[in-house]
Amino acid sequence: MKAEYALPAPERGEIAKMLMTLFDHWQLSTEDRLELLGLAPTNRAALTRYRRGEPFAQSRDLLERAGILLGIHKNLRLLFPHNRELAYRWMTTRNRAMDGMTPTEAIKEYGFPGLLMVRAYLDRARGS
Repeated sequence: MKAEYALPAPERGEIAKMLMTLFDHWQLSTEDRLELLGLAPTNRAALTRYRRGEPFAQSRDLLERAGILLGIHKNLRLLFPHNRELAYRWMTTRNRAMDGMTPTEAIKEYGFPGLLMVRAYLDRARGS
């Protein structure tokens, strides 16, 4: 494993808790949460463990997904600084730029490239 992904367990636990809170704000279903994290649909227990602050596995895929999801959240907060409701609702709102899908549906449809697509869309919207 490369050193850049060797995060200590406490940091991975904090990231897990942050993402579970973010998913609550986004009002995602259990299935959507698992798919966005790249986890099996049968791995519901993982979400409960992460909510309690158990660390994510030292998995490059999982940690990259977490970083991209937190980056999406940051972009939304910067794009809608005075409207948290809109920032939280954006992931489940249909978007013409995503062929009428919600960003969550686009991520589920395209997998990891879908995550990158949503993040890049928001980066462009911010002008970065």
